[in-house]
Amino acid sequence: MIFYFSGTGNTRYIAERLAQATGERLVSIAQAMTNGQRDYHLGADERIGICFPVHGWRPPFIVRDFIHKLRLDGYEHQYCYGFATCGDDVGLTFDYLADDLRSVGIRLDSVFSVIMPETYNFPFIDQIDTTDVAISKIAAACERFERLLPDVLSCTRDVKSINKSRWPCVNSRLLGSFFLKCWVTDSRFTVDTGSCIHCGKCAAICPVGNIKCPEGMTPQWLHNGLCTTCFSCYHQCPAHAIDFDKRTRGKRQYYFKNEFLPELVKKKEAGN
Repeated sequence: MIFYFSGTGNTRYIAERLAQATGERLVSIAQAMTNGQRDYHLGADERIGICFPVHGWRPPFIVRDFIHKLRLDGYEHQYCYGFATCGDDVGLTFDYLADDLRSVGIRLDSVFSVIMPETYNFPFIDQIDTTDVAISKIAAACERFERLLPDVLSCTRDVKSINKSRWPCVNSRLLGSFFLKCWVTDSRFTVDTGSCIHCGKCAAICPVGNIKCPEGMTPQWLHNGLCTTCFSCYHQCPAHAIDFDKRTRGKRQYYFKNEFLPELVKKKEAGN
């Protein structure tokens, strides 16, 4: 069983590849949280995968909340692994994950991470990768994924193959606390009513159902407490009408697209 959360598509792609390789079912943490689903039955030989993007050098709060409420029938110390996508490094992400799982009686056996394209715009810095850079990062992530996959398939324990941080405590505890306090809010999203085309795409793609946009209307955030500021609404707005304060205005957008995959094949063939 693979529990996953994804905002801009990076983690969903990795989770889907894990599901294809293992033949195990995918469970969307966002859907589970919005539907109130907490109870699952684990097969005798079924792995437990927890896949998510790194937010502020920690697991997204929605992932942590889900784990704390998780009831997993049939757990008899089956193999459990964490798999994170990150923009740079992971800090103490997996320490938090291990503690959360331990609180519900589950042991985290191995952890993995891959670098994927940047999805955040921080103040005064445009960190969103160009399409060419994004494709190169995805290609490198796919190659790394193939190297990591055998350990998942063989249920190898005590593997720690992650993108380490130079200052993990500072990143996760200090900067992570700042990120959680100041950035994780839906109150700072704005809509340029002059640019908005009222297509409703932002409401349709919000992973936690936090936006409503009746036909012909300007989108509104519902303040349902589940917004992770994944920026999916910002990145996928076809009119570039959504912003987070002024920090994202005029900056690039990114969302994992299946159109990237043929480009990866071309790059691989060119390399051969």
